[in-house]
Amino acid sequence: MKNIVIIGGSKGIGNAILLQQLENNKVVNISRHAPEITHANLTHYSLNVLEDALPEIENVDTLIYCPGSINLKPIGSLSIDDFKNDFEINVIGAVKAIQKYLPVLRKGTDPSIVLFSTVAAKLGMPFHASIATAKAGVEGLVKSLGAELASVIRINAIAPTITETTLAAGILRNDRMKENMVERHPMKGYLKPEEVAGMANFLISEQAKSISGQVFEMDYGIVTFKI
Repeated sequence: MKNIVIIGGSKGIGNAILLQQLENNKVVNISRHAPEITHANLTHYSLNVLEDALPEIENVDTLIYCPGSINLKPIGSLSIDDFKNDFEINVIGAVKAIQKYLPVLRKGTDPSIVLFSTVAAKLGMPFHASIATAKAGVEGLVKSLGAELASVIRINAIAPTITETTLAAGILRNDRMKENMVERHPMKGYLKPEEVAGMANFLISEQAKSISGQVFEMDYGIVTFKI
């Protein structure tokens, strides 16, 4: 039974990971809102990861940082604060969590960290300047820490395409927009949270013990293929 800390496990991809891990592992969720379920293996702390002190946790084998943002505007409409806020949510929050729990992770069993990027960090997409810049920072963090912690802790990132979560509700707000999104992807689909959770589950498992410093595209072909 692993001790897993999830930052942002009350909704979306984080919640899908939480639900898939609860039966066999102890899960600590840290987010502003509590998950909609209770479970003997679940402990929840309500706080803002950017503003509040993170709780002391004695045993941590895995850290998963899920908070993100979808802030899509033309460059002329993006303020410096937009760039700062996206960087804070996606990079600084992850760094804060890693620095907090690194000492206990070092003592963990097959310790690992999973962060989240986006396909927009690889594929040039209009109106994604702020979020792509922030997520490129996440990918740089994964590469650097992967090398720095190579003998102790594994760290990887998942870079999903659009995923059907509340965060993406504005982009998938009606059937026509959903159909258009399906057609944009060469493999004719887009992600469900449970698919991304499955990749996270693999990356924290013993089967991934040789993998670190990697960014895994889950893209339905939008980055990989030109058809």
